[in-house]
Amino acid sequence: MPRPVKQRYIACRPRALTFKPAGIPLHDLAIILLTSDELEALRLADLLGDSQEEGAAKMNVSRPTFGRILQRARKKVAEALVLGRAIEIGGGEVIRTQHTRVRCGRCRQPWEVPASVATAFRCPHCRH
Repeated sequence: MPRPVKQRYIACRPRALTFKPAGIPLHDLAIILLTSDELEALRLADLLGDSQEEGAAKMNVSRPTFGRILQRARKKVAEALVLGRAIEIGGGEVIRTQHTRVRCGRCRQPWEVPASVATAFRCPHCRH
């Protein structure tokens, strides 16, 4: 029996939920579903430039899980761009949250975590 999917924290609220190539009606296109956690991973890694460790801490997942989410998201976006498919955003086991900036008591490095669980995270830099 597979392990249940852990809920991921996301702060991204997209302005649009569907993207498609111009000039082609949506009903004529194949649609690729980009889940909310995949969009958040793209936002953290590619838009904000966070490392995989920082992104994983913000989403409350392990670094390898963050890497797999990011890999799936990049593949879907590339497929949509190259093959001319529509992208629909939604779904996934997520908790929408705001992030708060915290500072490690040991190494003094700052990072962001979901505001509701700011005290439950280890520092991604020194693991304190």
